[in-house]
Amino acid sequence: MTAPAPQPAPPPGWQVVHLHPGAPPKPALDAPCNGCGLCCLAEPCPLGMLLSRRRRGACAALRWSPEAGRYLCGAVATPASVTRWRHPWAVRAFSALARRWIAAGTGCDADLSAHVAE
Repeated sequence: MTAPAPQPAPPPGWQVVHLHPGAPPKPALDAPCNGCGLCCLAEPCPLGMLLSRRRRGACAALRWSPEAGRYLCGAVATPASVTRWRHPWAVRAFSALARRWIAAGTGCDADLSAHVAE
């Protein structure tokens, strides 16, 4: 049995992120978000930094939805899973605030490009 060949290092300035195979392709800038997840896998937004407690890498609040076939922000879709809050009014209020904080519905603002490794 032979060991797998080592993967080449990405070029300088590139970052490797691992997308779900069923994730939709990244939309164009300013196009509606389609849940590709690339932006949140590359780095957390300011709200994601608070929830993830990190400035780099994938956001801990990012969730894959097999039903929707896309990534969702856990702070919006399932706020109890990222906050551990259980009071329905607090969960609803946090979800509404998170939607505003991440600018949901304003269009893609991720100036990133994705290249699929072969």
